Amino acid sequence: MLLLALGTWQVQRLAWKRELIARVDARVTATPIDAPGRAAWPSVTAERAEYQRVTLQGRFLTDKAALVQATTDLGAGFWLLTPLARPDGSVVWVNRGFLPPEAREPSGRGRSDPTGDVDVVGLLRITEPKGAFLRHNDPAADRWYSRDIVALTAARGLPAADTAPYFVDAARDPQQAEGTWPEGGLTVIRFPNNHLMYAITWYGMALLLVVGLVYAWRRGALGPDDDNPAR
Repeated sequence: MLLLALGTWQVQRLAWKRELIARVDARVTATPIDAPGRAAWPSVTAERAEYQRVTLQGRFLTDKAALVQATTDLGAGFWLLTPLARPDGSVVWVNRGFLPPEAREPSGRGRSDPTGDVDVVGLLRITEPKGAFLRHNDPAADRWYSRDIVALTAARGLPAADTAPYFVDAARDPQQAEGTWPEGGLTVIRFPNNHLMYAITWYGMALLLVVGLVYAWRRGALGPDDDNPAR
């Protein structure tokens, strides 16, 4: 029964994973909507909003930016997270993109930080609290291994009540010159889906167990010599 239960659980997980993939695919290809405002912040969850394409306007607070260690298809480096002050006074953290180690300092990025009002299009992401595997964020030393919006907000002295509980992965600027940084649009959207294989494995083991039990029962019912014609 346990093996059958495990197989059934994997079938249920398969249905859930397929629904998740379909939902995210629809979000990332949809027309951008306005990033959630203050009134909607309590309802922003991974299930309801993560990977939704959003748009927002405001002014980057470049003096509050933070570097978060990252590993991407372009190699190891940093995410450049910068808070964006919106016209209504609220703040949304924006992951402006990837920086290689040589672009850690602004002088190595090949272009200036944007000034004045900007428009941002990107994917809504959910905060990543505490840190990465075996590596904890260290706000005092300004070492960041995950995009923990609450901790970043506190470390940069931003008002928590006015700062959105999510961040936005900015899309790549199509007009960005080659060799300049940060590089946006590197969000990895990948959901491993091995549940069908796991379900087949559990059901297969259950079948083998039944066959083995039937064989053992028949051997016991026949007796040790009943199936031996050469006795």
